[in-house]
Amino acid sequence: MRANRLLIAGTALGLALLAGAAGAQTAAPTRDDIVGKLNHLEEPGEVDLPALKTQVMERAKARIKNDPGPVNRPPIAPDLAKLPTFNAQIQFDADTPIIQPASYQTVGRIADALVHSSLLPYTFLIVGHVESNSKTREANAILSQRRADAIRDVLVNTFKISTKRLHPIGLGEEQFLDRAKPTSAVNGQLQILTYAKVPEEAPAHPAAAPAPAAKKPAKKR
Repeated sequence: MRANRLLIAGTALGLALLAGAAGAQTAAPTRDDIVGKLNHLEEPGEVDLPALKTQVMERAKARIKNDPGPVNRPPIAPDLAKLPTFNAQIQFDADTPIIQPASYQTVGRIADALVHSSLLPYTFLIVGHVESNSKTREANAILSQRRADAIRDVLVNTFKISTKRLHPIGLGEEQFLDRAKPTSAVNGQLQILTYAKVPEEAPAHPAAAPAPAAKKPAKKR
């Protein structure tokens, strides 16, 4: 009987530890966690974002006979790896850009971090990815862009982050976070990257003073 009780107690303790570990893995990051990842930009990003969006769609739509496959496919924007990065586990409804309620807290923490005094001078990339699946690469590229846009919209509309500081870009399957495991859920994570300094606005030119009125000649008497 005593042995059975010890076995039951040990099993209960093991389950409790496993539950605690699972909870720790899914806990939302703190604001300071995110700030610590993003506040050490050394050189601004030099990525042409409009051109990169075009390249992603062109490569995703291409039918290349000698495509090396997802494991060996080269990243489309390797220079992004040089930027300070926070990887966020954001849950979306399947095949949609709809953010699940369980991820609202993480999005809120991202917003808190972006208004921290050490990050206010910077602009950020919101980079969407999708793991390799049964969908076409083109469909996944479009979905990743829509998801990045959705995060930008929440940060702007709900948390009042300036839209000038946020640049969404979807990379789909064109830049896996774990190339060795293309179908891993890790490849569906969303990234926040510190990109550059906020551009300084040119000072408004003061209105020119009106020219003095010309004096009328005195009338002769």
